[in-house]
Amino acid sequence: MNAFRIALANIRFPATPDESVTLAEQAIAQASIERAGLICFPECFVPGYRGLGKSVPPPDPAFLERAWSAIAAAAAKATIVGFQDKVQVDPSEDNIYSPGSGRRVFQTGPLTFGVAICHEGWRYPETVRWAVRHGAHIVFHPHFHLAEPGSYRPSTFADPANSFHEKAALCRAAENTCYFATVNFAGAGSPTTSAVVRPDGTLLSYQPYGKEGLLIADIDITAATGLLAARYRLQ
Repeated sequence: MNAFRIALANIRFPATPDESVTLAEQAIAQASIERAGLICFPECFVPGYRGLGKSVPPPDPAFLERAWSAIAAAAAKATIVGFQDKVQVDPSEDNIYSPGSGRRVFQTGPLTFGVAICHEGWRYPETVRWAVRHGAHIVFHPHFHLAEPGSYRPSTFADPANSFHEKAALCRAAENTCYFATVNFAGAGSPTTSAVVRPDGTLLSYQPYGKEGLLIADIDITAATGLLAARYRLQ
């Protein structure tokens, strides 16, 4: 077994951009105490996800530069090792975000990982498969999923009464023989939560719904063979 410890930041939606940096720094410090080698935050945690009933100030490049520097310092990094933007933007987000271009995988120690953001991971299996075919042992899936009025409030991950989203997480891992780590904000009545899925599609662990904190998980890199992703025939 070649173990690697990860942390998923299942924390509340920041009240302000400045609080997003503070919360990120606190989560990084706690992940270090827990001896995690990597931490993942929900989608657009800094400065906060725009739209969906949330009030976030207009884009501020100067703030983002300061935020990235502060968070990098908290992670004891002197440089940025790479960037992965959201490439496939949901039509409902067209007036909020512009899609990025290109995909890449990242390396930290023995672990290679990829990123598929929000509905990229839910609805487009090829976003996860691409990363695994390029060596990723795990694909991180930051997202933002709020409770809707009158919606079902799950208490168990991938409950059949819940929406399709968490079942999709199990599928992304199983169909690619990789780990899949999905990361949401902590919120009352949240329809999805942060979780880690094994390469055989079974659940490794999940954060209790609505409970703020870090989900710590030890993954076995050798189990993420990418076998099924490698067998997929590209068209």
